[in-house]
Amino acid sequence: MSLITQIQTFHRVAELASFTQAATSLGLPKAAASTAVQALEAHLGTRLLHRTTRKVQLTQDGQAFYERSKDLLDDIDELTTMFQQQGGLAGRVRVDMTTGLARNAVLPRLPELLAEHPLLELEVSSTERRVDLVREGFDCVVRAGPVGDASLIARPLAQMRMANCASPAYLKRHGVPKALGDLSSHLLVHYAGTLGARPVGFEREDGPAIAMTGAVTVNNADAYQAACLAGLGLIQVPVAGVAELLAQGQLVEVLPQHPAPAMPLNLVYANRRNLSRRVRVVMDWLAAVISQHLEAASTLPPAPPRPARSRSARSARAR
Repeated sequence: MSLITQIQTFHRVAELASFTQAATSLGLPKAAASTAVQALEAHLGTRLLHRTTRKVQLTQDGQAFYERSKDLLDDIDELTTMFQQQGGLAGRVRVDMTTGLARNAVLPRLPELLAEHPLLELEVSSTERRVDLVREGFDCVVRAGPVGDASLIARPLAQMRMANCASPAYLKRHGVPKALGDLSSHLLVHYAGTLGARPVGFEREDGPAIAMTGAVTVNNADAYQAACLAGLGLIQVPVAGVAELLAQGQLVEVLPQHPAPAMPLNLVYANRRNLSRRVRVVMDWLAAVISQHLEAASTLPPAPPRPARSRSARSARAR
């Protein structure tokens, strides 16, 4: 097995944290994957992976070798595919984004990209947690909120306008808040990336966050939206994520004069010497598709007016 193949095998084992899964994905016997990594470690004179019966983990030297060799493998992939036909792009690109963006924006449009580049392979991770780009082998991620890591490069996609939302059932029980002072008698669905963290409260552009009570805390966007639809309290979300629900009247925007600060959306990638052509093309495609999705969501028609009750119906309700 060549040195390049040994490095490629090591990368797949490191990314999947499993010799068995790596061997399956590469079409190799498990023993061959293990032998390749052992040969690479012998060639380098250092241990790259900690192996136990339960997990496989990078050593400190393994992490350093993984990061430095990623550029090498990207260059080799681009060099070996530069003369191929059918669009000229081949190989694997691993990306991460929220479940909502994957479901509503990216996956419905993905057949277009693959029709243009049939040799391209995309691994799409959908998670609410902050993945480690380098350690987990991601080429880029779509990340809402601050990047929080100076070693990463952020390509701005949008500043997402926020909306305060509640379900009609919730507003029927608790009333519609007209001013910030009304929030003392309302509930907030709390969102926490890590359960047990201190709730932020009701955020606003024009002042500090306001502490609010709430019976439910969730840690992903789908559950956050579902809790609001179930009438469990107010939520603060990007308008693009709830535009259809607002248009259909399933959610209602409240206190529009006090929105939360706009949420930045970035395409984030590691600060490497260069990016392969396939990664650049996929990143440009993601930026265009997501921008089009956000623009379309922001121009959805407003919710249809509710029909007025007849005089007799109001009289019957009063009786």
